[in-house]
Amino acid sequence: MKHLKAFEDALGEIHGEGRYRVFIDLHRHRGRFPKATARFEDGEREVTIWCSNDYLGMGQDDDVANAMHEAIDSFGAGSGGTRNISGTTRYHVELEKELADLHGKEGALLFTSGYVSNEATLSTLGRILPDVIIYSDSLNHASMIEGIRRSGAERRIFKHNDIDHLRALLELDDPARPKLIAFESVYSMDGDFGRMEEICDLADEFNALTYLDEVHAVGLYGKNGAGVAEMLGLADRIDIIEGTLGKAYGVMGGYIASHTTVIDSIRSMASGFIFTTSTCPVMAAGALASVAKLRTDEGRRLRADHQSKAALLKQKFMDAGLPVMPSPSHIVPLLVGDPERCKALSDTLLFDFGIYVQPINYPTVPRGTERLRFTPSPVHDEVMMDELVAAILAVWKQLGLEQAA
Repeated sequence: MKHLKAFEDALGEIHGEGRYRVFIDLHRHRGRFPKATARFEDGEREVTIWCSNDYLGMGQDDDVANAMHEAIDSFGAGSGGTRNISGTTRYHVELEKELADLHGKEGALLFTSGYVSNEATLSTLGRILPDVIIYSDSLNHASMIEGIRRSGAERRIFKHNDIDHLRALLELDDPARPKLIAFESVYSMDGDFGRMEEICDLADEFNALTYLDEVHAVGLYGKNGAGVAEMLGLADRIDIIEGTLGKAYGVMGGYIASHTTVIDSIRSMASGFIFTTSTCPVMAAGALASVAKLRTDEGRRLRADHQSKAALLKQKFMDAGLPVMPSPSHIVPLLVGDPERCKALSDTLLFDFGIYVQPINYPTVPRGTERLRFTPSPVHDEVMMDELVAAILAVWKQLGLEQAA
């Protein structure tokens, strides 16, 4: 093959930095989450999953699975095409209505993933709003960064959660130019919250639109699971809310919710929507069942259990002298600070203790802040947590890592 050495060199650099990733072949067992069987070349072993973004275990939920069985029995497997051609079913229509109602918006639009919904929407906004300036938090997700880059709009990067810096940038620009502030509600690698109310105040002051990524919050926060904006009572001040169906809702897909005119404009102009085969009906049906269920009292119970388990694991890490990074959300990051030892810690936990948690290295996080990122669910019990802490402590000492003071 031509130019093969360039590919070899690229891989060699990743290997040399200790951040080469190996996929783990997992067989999840319905009804037994977070337990799974990991398959290796030398055989199989049972593991406990500690890094799933299926935060509430809804991917294992009976009502979700039954809705998907019903859809595939009725509609078959695929969607049949793009939404404009033959890829719209009653599940797509009903799910969009449910999501719009969830967020208190007039309309919603489905995409095949959260990445696509961010990239397609933000890139299209740059074409719809001539001369727009987009202000982006420095820790925004890669999909937001790519969408903003492809929009062709001028962009300003403000320091993470730094309201004074954002204000300074807004003040420097022409008041007459359209402006959009893009940020997240939960930043998934550190687990901190975006400063939503203060950003909304600035948006009102400078006549800017607000674009909020709620992918790590929908299903998990607010009375109905609509996210942090609902929890804080600020949803009506957010112009465009973006979310995912692939995390707390346990299925797959992404979406935006907004004013009907905004939704219709994105639907009519976004290449990432127009030219993509639509979400399979079976996925839309499962997501619809999941969203509806998490709006009930059972969803509220799951959310409360989820938060209590995250708080308990953080406390156990702190009691053991492990350097858990401060996080007000459900994310539990454990700082390692070295890519090779981070991977060695992850590998040893997997092979010696049956504990599966992936290392988080550059470029996902800055160099020197490599970490393990734990996401306890409502069904991770205290025995599992105690076993986890004991295993980490044993490997921590073997690797010569320092414990917290």
